[in-house]
Amino acid sequence: MMKNIFIVIITVVLFGSCSKELDQQPISTNSTATFFSTRNDFIQGVNAVYGDLAGYPALALIISEVRSDNLYGVSDGGVRDWEGINDFWSTLSTSTYMSQAWNSNYNGIMRANIEIDQLQRRGSIITDAVLRNRLQAEAKFLRAFFYFNMVRYFGKVPLIDHPVTNAEALTIQRSAVSDVYDLIISDLTYAKDSLSATYAAADLGRATKNAAKSLLALVYMTRSGPTYSVEGPGLGLNEWDKAATLLDQIIASNQYTFLPTFKEIFRYNNEYNKEVVFDINFLSGQTPILGSHFPTTLVPEYFATALGKAVIGGSEVPISTDLRTSYTAADVRKKLTMHGPFIYNKTILDTMSFFQKYLDTTAFPATQALLGDWPINFIVSRYTDVLMLKAECILMNGATGTQTTVDTIVNNVRKRAGLAPLTMPANVTLPQLMAERRLEFAGEATRWNDLVRSGLVTSVMNAWKLRDDKRGALHPFQNEFVIYPIPLTEMNVKAGLYQQNAGYQ
Repeated sequence: MMKNIFIVIITVVLFGSCSKELDQQPISTNSTATFFSTRNDFIQGVNAVYGDLAGYPALALIISEVRSDNLYGVSDGGVRDWEGINDFWSTLSTSTYMSQAWNSNYNGIMRANIEIDQLQRRGSIITDAVLRNRLQAEAKFLRAFFYFNMVRYFGKVPLIDHPVTNAEALTIQRSAVSDVYDLIISDLTYAKDSLSATYAAADLGRATKNAAKSLLALVYMTRSGPTYSVEGPGLGLNEWDKAATLLDQIIASNQYTFLPTFKEIFRYNNEYNKEVVFDINFLSGQTPILGSHFPTTLVPEYFATALGKAVIGGSEVPISTDLRTSYTAADVRKKLTMHGPFIYNKTILDTMSFFQKYLDTTAFPATQALLGDWPINFIVSRYTDVLMLKAECILMNGATGTQTTVDTIVNNVRKRAGLAPLTMPANVTLPQLMAERRLEFAGEATRWNDLVRSGLVTSVMNAWKLRDDKRGALHPFQNEFVIYPIPLTEMNVKAGLYQQNAGYQ
């Protein structure tokens, strides 16, 4: 498959190899204001916004998987960067992951704001109105994507919908979550109405109408979740019907297929398959490096040596006993999702299990210097997710549909996994649906958000601590931990501008 879009994205945003570099300074500077002078400049500008998706998969795996009951992130010795995320430390404001989450998303928001602003000021340069609207829709989709991440990570965040100077940024306080959602919904509504339904091969990877609908549906569902008495992503708005309408439209488009086998979804030679609603593109073997590093984010660094390869720089975060034993022997997803104990250096046994869903051991990068150069896209939204989110909306009593629809969706997922169907009527409950989602999407950075949105996070995490925390390392879960702390680096930029989230130092 052609993957030209991401070559352009990374080249423009990171290495400036084009004749004009997309400047990161505020729009008032001459360099940015003069960049947008041709049709191609606007295309490169929106490609640069896509470029800020590059770090999302690896960070999302840490933020969601490590935070959840899927992994038991307690190190054998010393302190690892990821440990406090799993263990609910109140001192997480100093974590580099918090700074990365804040900065990477605001970099994307900044570039999207510049693109949108310049389209409004100078968009007449693009004589093709369809292309002009599509580029604006892509920028708005991406801005919504980044802000949705911020709301789920931090709750209240500064709302910036246009280019600002550094001095102006220091006056902008955190906005109410509801106000941030208003912008997200406005952006995604425009995007779903203006994006293309499909793309030619050269543009595969760009956001489509259905990508916008799937994200907007998830926004409505997340807003509908409980508040936990904190200013987090849940507002208790009961908008399940709005989400279901969008999900039904995706299903009715007939653009996607529930693939017959689980392994087909993640094969390196089957990208852009009929399960994929939206993914983040990567391509290996290029100079500069354009491949991904997320396949080994949660893989022990010495696993590669067992295969005679160079050491990889992963994180040794073992899969929890609870998740590992939740798969039955007949479930084909277990072997495809996780790898068990292995021997490295010929004699040393590593007993941990780790995620291998996106790891094709036949495609190791050629040299140690290229270990972040994997040739696989990261799937953000897939058709199975759409179907199971539809089932969730029905169970929340806010959508048209029947219990039979829910039961059928779950049984189809189970059948593909090699499991016997539930006896009908199965009367699948919300906890059962979430348990099935856990097995289906393990290693895809969904688990924590699923628990928070469904209202099950408190009961699930407390019960998991009792079962799996044999070392007594996990701090007791409290509602404040549904979101993360504002990074200390941001708190220190200007005293008094932000107030730290409750529960954190």
